[in-house]
Amino acid sequence: MRNLWNDNDAARFRGDLEQRVYTSRLLGRDRTLVLHGGGNTSVKVRGTNVFGEEEDIIYIKGSGRDMEAIEAAGFAACRTSHLLRLSRLESLSDTAMAREFKASMVDPGGPMPSVEAILHAILPAKFVDHTHADALLSAMNTPRGLEHLREIYGERMVVIPYAMPGFRLARACATLFPKLAGPKTACMVLMNHGLFTFGETAKASYDLMIELVSRAEEYLARRNAWTLPMPAAAGPTHTVRLEIALLRRAISTAAGGPMVAATHSDPQCLAFAQRADVSELSQRGAATPDHVTWTKRVPLVGRDVDGYCRQYEQYFRAHQAGRRLTMLDPAPRLVLDREVGMIAAGRTAGDAAVAGDIYRHTIDIILRAEALGGWRALPPQDMFDMEYWELQQAKLLRAGRPLMFTGEVALVTGAASGIGRACVDSLLGRGAAVVGLDVDPAIVSLHARPDFRGIACDLTKEQEVASALEEAVRAYGGLDMLVLNAGIFPKGCQIADMTTEQWRKVMAINLDANFVLLRECHPLLKLAPNGGRVVVIGSK
Repeated sequence: MRNLWNDNDAARFRGDLEQRVYTSRLLGRDRTLVLHGGGNTSVKVRGTNVFGEEEDIIYIKGSGRDMEAIEAAGFAACRTSHLLRLSRLESLSDTAMAREFKASMVDPGGPMPSVEAILHAILPAKFVDHTHADALLSAMNTPRGLEHLREIYGERMVVIPYAMPGFRLARACATLFPKLAGPKTACMVLMNHGLFTFGETAKASYDLMIELVSRAEEYLARRNAWTLPMPAAAGPTHTVRLEIALLRRAISTAAGGPMVAATHSDPQCLAFAQRADVSELSQRGAATPDHVTWTKRVPLVGRDVDGYCRQYEQYFRAHQAGRRLTMLDPAPRLVLDREVGMIAAGRTAGDAAVAGDIYRHTIDIILRAEALGGWRALPPQDMFDMEYWELQQAKLLRAGRPLMFTGEVALVTGAASGIGRACVDSLLGRGAAVVGLDVDPAIVSLHARPDFRGIACDLTKEQEVASALEEAVRAYGGLDMLVLNAGIFPKGCQIADMTTEQWRKVMAINLDANFVLLRECHPLLKLAPNGGRVVVIGSK
């Protein structure tokens, strides 16, 4: 674990909150520590209210904010006294807790505080850092997880048994930490969840996090459970775009609307999908319940989407425990397939990217835990409770209506400039994932975002068109909309002066290329969940 602190960079961040911003970004840069809005950081300060009275304020990362890019405005300022009073209550629903968090805020217009605000408030240090470090999850998620932690940290840690995030976890920490903490305590470990470090300066808390995670990595390395072997794995040698599009259609049907599906055929994903024991190993659960809202509890192994949905419905009935819950869609968010590797699905390209990123880390955690003594996840009930947590349900209700083309995939030719680029921007603005084709290499860097893929392609060369379509489907799963816009417009001349070469070039791009694209895209458009659509833009 590399310590990224730099004295010159840190000197530009003045004051407690700015220092908090700096080290939060350092933590956020390392995906083995936090992923996609995960993790939390805070700092306690003294402030003055409107009455001129001094009071204790805690700045805590806003819910869902990305630590790598966080600004000071991304922290919620809460009255510490209000959070401490909440920690002394015997019971409180999570919905009521969220309402009380809002009441504690100095600026009600600021971001909603992290659900772990109470945990940060009860820890006595000025700065508090929290991560979901891969190394720690690898050591925890084994039959001897607690023993491994004691061998790594000894008297320097306080261990809190797993509890559902929210008030139950806050109450457990408020009760147990003061009883268990001693003079050597340097961290708090939440089983199957993460690691808390703390200090009187941002640097002290950050340095401690890096040191303690490094200790976990070194512990795994000494037991040959850190460096993972990369067995040879062969991907498909033939085109698979129609197979992927068929799978995407099945997932979309199960989800009740179009889904983006990104294929990952790199050695890590292929090797895991091709393991002889993948059907058993991958079905034990997620690395931490925090991930299930993105990935569901387990991936689909193979391509039987209907079978996966039946199992999910059984899982829902078995674990709802008499509660009046509405079942979420049963579609898988991850597919492990021996031929292509891993397919990650989501309502948007961004969601699919998050699911894929999380499961890449899960693969490493599973294999390291297995090498350490056996991979073991939390029971399905704990995963279910997180997936159907009342705060998660409320978040879904607040999400609002999706954009017009959410989950759909559009391909635009001649996309680097002019009408084509305008089409790209319009489709992106309406929620589509967009593939742009153009002979201009600038198309590749037209937009740096997960829902755009630019591909340099000469439309007069059928092999390049076929390769571009293969890449497009691997990126997003299929095709819903085709915008045929590419064309060239040579300077006018008398027909007597026009060469056959000029004539053929114009026809090859403006006419023949469109025929080839229509022919090659037709099988994909037939599989579009909402029906395929084509726009042909003509000219003089």
